[in-house]
Amino acid sequence: MARTHIVLLLSAAVALAGCAVGPNYQPPAPAALAVPPAYSTGSAPGDIAHVERWWEAFGDPQLTQIVDLALQHNLDIDQAVARLRQAREALIQQRASLLPSVSASLGYSRNINVRGRSFGNITNAGIVNENYSISGDAQYQIDLFGGIRRGVEAARGSAESSAYGLAQVQSSVAAEVARNYILARAAQANLAIARGSLAIQDDNLEIAGFRVQAGLVSSLDAEQSRSQRAQTATQVPSLEQSFQQAANRLGVLTGQAPGALKAELAATMPIPHGPEAVPVGLPADILRIRPDVRAAERDLAAATAQIGVAKAQLFPALSIGASLGTNAASISTLTDIITGRVFGNIAQTIFDAGRNRSVVRARRAAAEGAFAAYKSAVLTALEDVENGLTALQTAQSRARDFTIAQEAAANAAILARSQYRAGLTDITTLNATESALLSAQSGLAGAQSDKAQALVQLYLALGGGWDASKLPQSPAP
Repeated sequence: MARTHIVLLLSAAVALAGCAVGPNYQPPAPAALAVPPAYSTGSAPGDIAHVERWWEAFGDPQLTQIVDLALQHNLDIDQAVARLRQAREALIQQRASLLPSVSASLGYSRNINVRGRSFGNITNAGIVNENYSISGDAQYQIDLFGGIRRGVEAARGSAESSAYGLAQVQSSVAAEVARNYILARAAQANLAIARGSLAIQDDNLEIAGFRVQAGLVSSLDAEQSRSQRAQTATQVPSLEQSFQQAANRLGVLTGQAPGALKAELAATMPIPHGPEAVPVGLPADILRIRPDVRAAERDLAAATAQIGVAKAQLFPALSIGASLGTNAASISTLTDIITGRVFGNIAQTIFDAGRNRSVVRARRAAAEGAFAAYKSAVLTALEDVENGLTALQTAQSRARDFTIAQEAAANAAILARSQYRAGLTDITTLNATESALLSAQSGLAGAQSDKAQALVQLYLALGGGWDASKLPQSPAP
């Protein structure tokens, strides 16, 4: 009869095990996330650009080398890798709940009954009783209402979210390296401009001195030239500081001491140029190419599964078990008599003052919050792309205008110098043209730097820096 009851119980459990309480997760449609059909800012036509290794598009081997070094040794990436490994171990632990737990034990005992007070020879002084035992136990909680399976779903979603979180950190680190590399090269470019201007102003100051000595002009010309040179010279320390700070940051980003890359960066190199346009595809593409958006979607999936975990607590829990055991006075007789039992247990919460139902409501609220976070991540990503496109177009327009301004200012400065030497113009006009040339040169360098930074911003907005076709993996420990 007992065997019949167990069989019936197991049959019912198998029939129920196919169901899982709680909502079945479906990714929200783009329309539910307010994804528009096209970007409002004009962009290059065509499918989205290949941005897995976008830094190579700048054609700067040293930039590529430093980015690759950072991706290997950056400490923020190491932390993200550790978080991913933890999340995957949590998934393994949750999956283990789907299977029975089995334990076994071996035992040995030896009892000595001593006669009188004689301890000299144990064999002669008493009786030795030995006992050997072996036992095994198995426990299995049947997932009647899918609570354990929902827990596995939640753990899987969290693990995948951590994987995309790793990709987001890698993308951010690559962009941070590129930004600071551009800052370092921009500082060098402006230093070269300032030092070139100082050399010209030294010549102007010398000419002004000669003209003062010759009595052609007053000492006002020399003082104005000296003031002009001093004002230009004040820019040099600030620019050197900017270079040092950018170089220090690059060292830390590559997992080294702040000054580790200064010697490699000391040689003046041009500001990275990069492509003139980057195709951005359709707004809906952002759902699959941005790692932070993918992570938010996986967080929503995990939060949805947690509703089922909580709802399963409202229903009965069925567990079954079995045990086997034997003991004997000698190893050879251990298998003579083996005892065992099989048991089942059904547990149901009768009264908890509404706690379990409150947990279900809390999990639903958490899922609603996760959806809002997902939608926010999508809209923020779209905003980043729009802003990146605008920044790129603005920087390109400024660079074109500053190119014209620099050419005109250079011509004006050449004419002013020749005219001042010939006594055809005054020092005020010369200084004004020199200031205009310095301003145009600095403006062009700034626009070129802004264009490169806008490209970095756009590549990051497009989720560049990782392979969107597969789930990121952590390196072997």
